[in-house]
Amino acid sequence: MDSSSQLVVVTGGSQGIGRALVERFLQAGYHVATCARSAEGMAQLRGTLPEAAHTRLHTLAADLGQWAECQRFAAFVKDLGFPLASLLNNAGAFMPGRLQDEPADGSRLRDMLSANLLSAYDVTRALLPTFLTQKTGHIFTICSTASLMAYPNGGSYGIAKFALLGFTKTLREELKSQGIRVTAVLPGATLTRSWDGVGVEPERFIRCEDVAEAVFSAFSLSPQAVVEELIIRPQLGDLL
Repeated sequence: MDSSSQLVVVTGGSQGIGRALVERFLQAGYHVATCARSAEGMAQLRGTLPEAAHTRLHTLAADLGQWAECQRFAAFVKDLGFPLASLLNNAGAFMPGRLQDEPADGSRLRDMLSANLLSAYDVTRALLPTFLTQKTGHIFTICSTASLMAYPNGGSYGIAKFALLGFTKTLREELKSQGIRVTAVLPGATLTRSWDGVGVEPERFIRCEDVAEAVFSAFSLSPQAVVEELIIRPQLGDLL
């Protein structure tokens, strides 16, 4: 099927890795649906893209940390009426800190689970019937090397990322016989706003565009092959 008649869904597409993913799939000719909490962020994304891509970009302001907003975004995607080529669960939030210093009411963990795990779970569940009907498609979750190894000051963010990898592994096992590919993407330190102010040279980080290119390469494999886990680290290793 021609890319111009298919839809790729990228959550959290206004900046960082999400934005690079949006740009890469638009460049390949796909329609792309994306969201972010801020309508301003969506407008800024559109303003930086070539005019020719505007008709293939479909945006909605939505906070995927809330179940109802996930349903609203999924309905927006389905109403576009295109076959789904891929879902890229990228929306998330980063908040460092030690478990022992987090609020005693558990709100930090709940916030991190909502932003990083439940957003992916809820959007995937809402769109999964479409993928199952098609018997084709590719679901990516943007995890982290923090999904593989605990590190100091990771706190509830690390817990949520471990859970996101578990979700992805479970999804892979369930869907492998139904024609749907599932990939966990595990980037190390990537040059996004999360690292603003740390005083580390940009060359020490992975570029967002490199993550997007690696994802697109995994997406472009034949239906007979799947990259189950895609680990990407800075050449000199992770920053801790």
